Amino acid sequence: MNALRSGTSSGKFRPLSPHAVKRMHNTVMRIIEEIGFEIHSAEGLEYFSRAGAWVDRDRKLVRVKSELAMQIINRAPSSVKLHGRLKKHDVNLGAKRVHTGTGGTALYMYEPVSNERRNATLDDLKNIACLVEHLDNIHIFLLPTYPRELPVDRVDVNRFFTGLNHTSKHIMGGIYTLDGLRQVIKMAEIVAGSPDALRNNPIISMIACCISPLKIDEHYGELMIEIARQGIPLVCPAEPLCGTTSPVTLAGNLAVQVADSLAGIMLAQLVNPGTPVIFGSVASTSDLTDFKYLTGSVEMGLLNAAGAQMAQFYKLPFYSTGGMTDSKVLDAQCGYESAITSMLCALAGANFIHDSAGLMEFAMTACLEKYVIDNEILGMVMRAAKGIEVNDETIAFDIIQASGPGGNFATSSHTRRHMRREHYLPTLSDRATREYWAESGAKDIVVRASEKVAQILALKGYSLPEKARQRIGEEISGIEV
Repeated sequence: MNALRSGTSSGKFRPLSPHAVKRMHNTVMRIIEEIGFEIHSAEGLEYFSRAGAWVDRDRKLVRVKSELAMQIINRAPSSVKLHGRLKKHDVNLGAKRVHTGTGGTALYMYEPVSNERRNATLDDLKNIACLVEHLDNIHIFLLPTYPRELPVDRVDVNRFFTGLNHTSKHIMGGIYTLDGLRQVIKMAEIVAGSPDALRNNPIISMIACCISPLKIDEHYGELMIEIARQGIPLVCPAEPLCGTTSPVTLAGNLAVQVADSLAGIMLAQLVNPGTPVIFGSVASTSDLTDFKYLTGSVEMGLLNAAGAQMAQFYKLPFYSTGGMTDSKVLDAQCGYESAITSMLCALAGANFIHDSAGLMEFAMTACLEKYVIDNEILGMVMRAAKGIEVNDETIAFDIIQASGPGGNFATSSHTRRHMRREHYLPTLSDRATREYWAESGAKDIVVRASEKVAQILALKGYSLPEKARQRIGEEISGIEV
């Protein structure tokens, strides 16, 4: 059981009481109706105006009556299926099913041997994709780094091509230009086999952010509209930070986050009713001594766990954030911050815990070894999310009776039957005796992770069929095939 299938149903941790969920919903509706939100896209304003919302074009302000808001939100599907190139990698986001994945737009790579960071490159993205292909507890490949050697007009196509060409898992990513968006969709249509095949079995999905507090800017608004129009699965995350772009209290932050993301969901549904859209949260805290973004705080885990409850209330699939660290090195802080936030999200039934592998230093830096370490953490997180199954077979009264007082269960067929299914079997953690560990080189977790990185990257990896690669090279400009 060292690889647990994605989609484990959880939702056992509830940071919000049922009363608090209803009160949060009522406050969010008041924000949408009485305060409103800015939309800096003329086309976006027109969609809301036609739907019957109050629109002030000069102030770019929209207010939506709560009844109308819920009518629009309810057009969104309650689950979104994201497809991999192999069927075993398909994931169905919704209800309380839990999945994990990479994320971020890291600008740097950390090298544990030198204890230094350097600019991220396209080759780094290739290596991360190759790693993720073989890390079974990471279910979705969200493009995690920004290749800094490329001009912005070539970033979209090269990031998505790198993902599609080096892992068979679903590819999700942010988009930087409208032309890049359209080129990426054309590329994905080639890989999928046709435009209809891509829409019926979407192997890519895209992210367009809402800006906290209560704003959709012109650029992201245009991207959001085009993604929805194209019928590609869309994530609408928001990133309110306690004390800076939201109230300092967790409840105030959550109210802003929910209102922000629902604004994006409403816009997508007005553009194309039924658009497969994912409610998203990157809510976290600020360090109020210097106002920087924090990624490893326990409050981030609580906020995203509460966000999962709100998504379940609205019957929307949920993209949460966990698994990051503010540490600059692979140390104990790196491990416990990553584990705690991912665990809180998983136990709350968050559908997709993004950023859950590989990121450190306020999400600015990625590390190959951390992907391997986080894969181990996520195996344990998924096991916790699964919980304890209680039935006649697992409670094992007959086995206890047969053994009797003072007996043992080491030779029982029941033990052999359940030992691999019941217990997570780590592949990286050290469980040896001190003597054996010392004889084997006394390797710490970073050394073992480095060795595993090297082993995986030496394997023959996934790649697209040559025919698809050739077509992409011919039809998509600026791509590094």
